[in-house]
Amino acid sequence: MFFHKKETIHTVNINEAHPRFAQLLLEQFGGATGELTAALQYWVQSFHCENAGIRDMLQDIALEEFSHLEMVGKLIEGHTKNVDQTEAYKSTLFAVRGMGPHFLDSQGSAWTAAYINEGGDVVRDLRANVAAEAGARQTYEALIKLAPDEGTKNTLVHLLTREISHTKMFMNALDSLGKLTDPMFGNIQPDSTVDLYFNLSQNGKDERGPWNSEPDFRYVADPMKEKV
Repeated sequence: MFFHKKETIHTVNINEAHPRFAQLLLEQFGGATGELTAALQYWVQSFHCENAGIRDMLQDIALEEFSHLEMVGKLIEGHTKNVDQTEAYKSTLFAVRGMGPHFLDSQGSAWTAAYINEGGDVVRDLRANVAAEAGARQTYEALIKLAPDEGTKNTLVHLLTREISHTKMFMNALDSLGKLTDPMFGNIQPDSTVDLYFNLSQNGKDERGPWNSEPDFRYVADPMKEKV
């Protein structure tokens, strides 16, 4: 059961309507990194999760993402309201679709469930969520740089901040499972190549780092000589 409060979780104020910026905001409404995608992704993942604490976290964050979808929708509505006769409005997707949010990204592509990344394993899902939050944070950062007024910018900064908060929550959940840095999970044991680093880009200087060095990896300069 859901209850909707007729107020947003963070104040949404717009100083002046900018319909062209509203089209960019569609990316976080009906786009791949948008709030609808995140809300549905985390909500569905919660049904797969047997860990009661992590399931509760996924549902809490999913509902917060729905509240963020509402905030983005209100931003889009505010930036397209009462400007339908302007040239700026006529040059946007709203000229055909009408004011307010739509299930489109900033380029006019329709939202699709293919954006949702869930797979029925809690470690896999939490790692997918860390990546999803990173994508959303990057999109919000780009929007903040282009924000036409302080009210819009303040709302977007709040949304970006919560993406970082969610990332921390997902990482802490992974840590609680002992899987924050452990790449192995599941029931199938890997073969003997699991600790080998193959140098397959042999052009110029070979860079070395913890990703291809002891104790985690044995560096293999010529993979053809290895019996894999």
